[in-house]
Amino acid sequence: MLKLTVRQEQILNLIKDAIANTGFPPTRAEIAAELGFRSVNAAEEHLQALARKGVIVISPGISRGIRLRDQMQDHHGRDAQMTLPHAAIMQLSLPLVGRVAAGSPILALEHIEATYRVDPSLFSSKPDFLLKVRGMSMRDAGILDGDLLAVKKTDSVKNGQIVVARLGDDVTVKRYRKTGALIELLPENPDFVPIQVKPDDDGFALEGLAVGLLRSWA
Repeated sequence: MLKLTVRQEQILNLIKDAIANTGFPPTRAEIAAELGFRSVNAAEEHLQALARKGVIVISPGISRGIRLRDQMQDHHGRDAQMTLPHAAIMQLSLPLVGRVAAGSPILALEHIEATYRVDPSLFSSKPDFLLKVRGMSMRDAGILDGDLLAVKKTDSVKNGQIVVARLGDDVTVKRYRKTGALIELLPENPDFVPIQVKPDDDGFALEGLAVGLLRSWA
């Protein structure tokens, strides 16, 4: 690996911290804002330089499509993808969840609209399903209407992580924050207000943790 500049080290650490804390790499806009760049183009140039130096891989056409090279290698330092015998084995088969009926499991057969085969290395950890994002409440986190959110089923999450939560008849994507007994589901768009719930509220349940995002640029 080629030696990194101080700025490249800062960006690499920013990517690592974002993935560790939220499950997502940062957007170009978030990198630019964090490091005081005047435009996202400067962030993009540094990312391309990191890719050329072999520390990250950029997936074109995928929102937040930044992967750490060291997470793609096995314990011998080899590219983990190259140790598999056939490309099809590398793919996950993930159900796409559509509208969810109140009171029924999110992965119930009647909720599954389609099945997608995807590259597991796109995600910070192995997802269990895809959820089509509806609305723009998470716009400033780079999650847009129509995106496919990769979700790992769990009810154990940390403050600051992006979660999928059930609220009665609705399933929503928000940033999670818990203070004492109060849980807040925070939007990433000033046009929307936070949702406050308590763990024992009827109809509230954590369905999973967001671990990646797919978007078609077509």
